[in-house]
Amino acid sequence: MGVSKDVIEEKLKENLEATHIEVEDMSDGCGAKFQVLVVSPKFRDVKPAIKRHRLVHAALEDEMKKIHAIQLKTLAPEEWEEQKQS
Repeated sequence: MGVSKDVIEEKLKENLEATHIEVEDMSDGCGAKFQVLVVSPKFRDVKPAIKRHRLVHAALEDEMKKIHAIQLKTLAPEEWEEQKQS
């Protein structure tokens, strides 16, 4: 069985103090392939993006065993505000 969007959102809020999360199940409800946007103050001063992605993978450690593919966009709050305005 796959992973639910709600579980992903809960784990990211809990572990990364995420202020904004968008999770889209790209596997027709199977819970195996996701597209995820995470905005977290914990991403400040964390570069390159791969280091941010590692933080997400660590937060979703148990869930990653059930997920086939995940596409991540990770932003600090300031980057998110900048993108919303452009």
